[in-house]
Amino acid sequence: MPADFFDDPALLAPRRTERVDLPGGGFLLRHPEPLQPYARCVGEWIEHWAAATPEAPALAEPDGAGGWVLLSWRELRRRIGAVGQALLDMALPEGPVVVLSDNALDHAVLMLAAMHVGRPSCTVSSGYSRLAGPDYGRLHAILDALQPALVYASDARVYASAVAHAGLPGPVVFSQGAETVAGALAFSQLLATRETPAVAEAFARVGPDTHAKYLLTSGSTGTPKVVINTQRMLCANQQMLAQTLRFLAHEKPVLLDWLPWSHTFGSNHNLNMALCHGGTLYIDDGRPLPALVGRTLANLRTVQPTVYFNVPRGYEVMLPALEADLELARCLLGRLRMLFYAGAGMPPATWQRLEALAAKVREQPLWMTTSWGSTETAPAVTFANWRLDRAGVIGLPMPGAEVKFVPAGGGKLELRIRGDNVTPGYRHNPEATAAAFDEDGFYRIGDAGLLRDPADPLQGIVFDGRVAEDFKLTSGTWVSVGTLRLKLVSALSPWVADAVITGHDRAELGALLFLSEAGRTLPEAERAERLRAGLALLAAEGGGSSQAPSRLRWLEGLPDAASGEITDKGYLNQRIALARRAADVAALYADTPDARTVRR
Repeated sequence: MPADFFDDPALLAPRRTERVDLPGGGFLLRHPEPLQPYARCVGEWIEHWAAATPEAPALAEPDGAGGWVLLSWRELRRRIGAVGQALLDMALPEGPVVVLSDNALDHAVLMLAAMHVGRPSCTVSSGYSRLAGPDYGRLHAILDALQPALVYASDARVYASAVAHAGLPGPVVFSQGAETVAGALAFSQLLATRETPAVAEAFARVGPDTHAKYLLTSGSTGTPKVVINTQRMLCANQQMLAQTLRFLAHEKPVLLDWLPWSHTFGSNHNLNMALCHGGTLYIDDGRPLPALVGRTLANLRTVQPTVYFNVPRGYEVMLPALEADLELARCLLGRLRMLFYAGAGMPPATWQRLEALAAKVREQPLWMTTSWGSTETAPAVTFANWRLDRAGVIGLPMPGAEVKFVPAGGGKLELRIRGDNVTPGYRHNPEATAAAFDEDGFYRIGDAGLLRDPADPLQGIVFDGRVAEDFKLTSGTWVSVGTLRLKLVSALSPWVADAVITGHDRAELGALLFLSEAGRTLPEAERAERLRAGLALLAAEGGGSSQAPSRLRWLEGLPDAASGEITDKGYLNQRIALARRAADVAALYADTPDARTVRR
């Protein structure tokens, strides 16, 4: 990265914001630059690059032999046209095209083809199908809410059972094994359809308010809802990013990305960035888990990304291998413009290890940055388009976005959002839609934030936790769960991977701990001593009862993905973990501690 990267307005937008004070102690932040015109729909990006750079690679997936299956922009558009025609020929009833499986080329083609002809798509986390158990209760509740017109999954051997138990009335499509399921269609049949002018006619009818996707909320604050994502939202958000990350107009991005398309981060942010700018997205079949990270590391040896996206847990799992193999580290970091994290706060220890590693394999300092948003905002609202010295700051509003700060309980400021990237609401749920917006049309995201420097808004917004996660001790003291969890994990590094904060309606603050690999290898006596030292360190820093837990309990094993404790994006769901670990919470606060409980 050139030394003047941050000072070159052709590559990176200058940091700008304006503040408007509001009655009642609140205020508004917005970017002074207006949002420029943006595409009518996602399909316009496809049409443009298929004509402008037809032979350039658009998407790729692993071929199973260490190489890649590549789709050029020309071939991507051809397949979209064929599958779009097949969808029109089926004369499907109203309802979305629903995908139950992981990221793949066929998945991408079907999703984009549906949107191209005005049919919304919805990707449901594969965990609901693969890990749900024999009754598939949660998956079937989701399908009942979606009422799909067509359901797709990659492999009948993996997904046929979940589909069969759902009793779906519409067509079912598989890329593999369709012949083993009565009445199922093979995806190859859709690909073989001859495109007619009907596709162009349907495409011409797609407008900014057309429903492009339905995405399910993560459930971190309750039962998942079906979030409407319009074409306007998706295209406006990429324009916001383009006006911020100006280098994307000069350098087509190359991504290696595992983040699931059932979530807005992987789908609307990352995949759409490649589609909008004519770049290439290589679908990573790895995951930020010890058993699967090897796939990501192998893929990095053949794909050197120019921008890289991950959750903090992903970097933590990758770091030991990268630190042990500088050539591998150079594959990841060597030509990066930007290393991006989101979904959770980056622990300081992880930040420092990445900086130290980058110094060994590249001449220029590594730019680590983040943004902030949600499924309802397509997703990015803020972006930190300047050099950060540590995690915590989530940036400033991008062009076209307004962030309102509203005084809330416990001295917090609740964040609310307005802009073209914000959802019109929740599908078939007028009550939830009405509750999601305030009297001025701002979306209530449920997060809290504050200015890093109240006297200088240009220093950025600091994430201050989820309003719904925070609680009071019996003393009446508020506990900011999000900020405390990051502080605790950092103090207990490298022995602890994540923490569940406890203490609601109790006198003392505590935490349940998921141990890292390093922590699990320690003998129990040494483990307890290390954790006790971390407690003492936090107590010595001050901050009172809301900042210093008095007791800890380590948990056996890892967060359970099947129950939703850990999401597809790799972050911990505090509410679900507390409910599932009620017995551990009771043991944590028992009068007589057992061998897994540590007290200060």
